[in-house]
Amino acid sequence: MMAKGSFSWISGIFILTILSWIAYSNSGGRLSLIFFLLFEVGVMLTLFFIIFFRDPERIPSGDEDDAVSPADGKVISINQRTVCIFMNIHNVHVNRAPLSGIVTHIDYKPGGYIPAFNKDSEVNERNHVVFDTASGTLELTQIAGVLTRRIVSYISEGTYVKRGERIGMIRFGSRVDITIPEGYVFTVGLNDNVRAAQTIIARKMDKHKVISE
Repeated sequence: MMAKGSFSWISGIFILTILSWIAYSNSGGRLSLIFFLLFEVGVMLTLFFIIFFRDPERIPSGDEDDAVSPADGKVISINQRTVCIFMNIHNVHVNRAPLSGIVTHIDYKPGGYIPAFNKDSEVNERNHVVFDTASGTLELTQIAGVLTRRIVSYISEGTYVKRGERIGMIRFGSRVDITIPEGYVFTVGLNDNVRAAQTIIARKMDKHKVISE
């Protein structure tokens, strides 16, 4: 399955690839080499976009009150109730809801394109989403990276989302920060690799104690 909104990207570069091949087949000399190079670049970009915009089906792990990762990637920071997940270029870039709840607030801000793992990325394009869940308020921020052109949201204020449901994507390198509700404890550590909807990143404190024992 391909991510929502990816058809125009893939089809556009595919058409240019086909046109390059046709031009190569009907040209000669120096122009022939140029069109062939354009064709090769087009093939590589088409394959890259197909891989990048992949959107596999995911079944959420754990119980309904277990918070699952909103993104594929690596944990690069844990600070009190907030964890930051860096999404590399090879990761799936579709983001998912950590818990079921109602979207109460969305605050989108345009900005620059500093690498998302950099502390100065606070000036980057970002989308801050607040969820009202059965366990309390959960906040999620999508942050654009150096190559990113746009954060795409699939939800709006008032939308009810299920745990593990797709909520949007960030094109190319990016980061997702999540602030868990009070009473939760993280079950992941620094530099852990996580998968959207499948890695449990936090559990309610009492439940975590029982599982740990």
